[in-house]
Amino acid sequence: MNIISLILCLVVLTLLFPLPSNSADPDPLQDFCVADLSASEAVNGFPCKPVSKATSDDFFFDGLSKKGNTSNVFGAKVTSANVLTFPGLNTLGLSMNRVDFARGGLNPPHWHPRASESGVVIKGKLLVGFVTTRNVYYSKVLSAGQMFVIPRGLVHFQLNVGEGKALAFTAFNSHLPGSAVLPLNLFASTPLVPDQVLTKAFQVDEDVINGIRSKFGV
Repeated sequence: MNIISLILCLVVLTLLFPLPSNSADPDPLQDFCVADLSASEAVNGFPCKPVSKATSDDFFFDGLSKKGNTSNVFGAKVTSANVLTFPGLNTLGLSMNRVDFARGGLNPPHWHPRASESGVVIKGKLLVGFVTTRNVYYSKVLSAGQMFVIPRGLVHFQLNVGEGKALAFTAFNSHLPGSAVLPLNLFASTPLVPDQVLTKAFQVDEDVINGIRSKFGV
């Protein structure tokens, strides 16, 4: 086999059996890309506003310093620092949330379609749990200073099991991780998910479904 044939064979093998890669998001080709929120969102981020119009305020955000209002049906409030509220995060592949809990408050079962999540409890005591695609449930009660991780796309929750208020900060490897909240998705969507779907799925009568919907003002 001559050298040209050998090279061709190596090229074909490389295409058919690509080497394992640990690469994540592509490296940026500029220092930053502050989102132009007035423009339409592109495939993986907003267009950059001109560098000449960037200011220091684009790279600092004080929203997570403010307590969230937990006067709602779940007794919890998520304050997001993602590209929609903090344009300087655009294309950087990261974001954060502040989650405030009233006593007994719940960050209800939900999942993030575009990111894994890590978090640390700042105050109080939280039961943190998630369920795998094989319906295996993992959970632990965490106190201040303890950390957790939720793999991307898995249903999870946090419940305040302490005697007072609780606070956690969470981080994501996406500038816009998204959040699909199961109770709202199923019982407060627009338009509504058909009754026959929910009664069959949960094996209950329509009265039960209507009762749940009424809790969300539907």
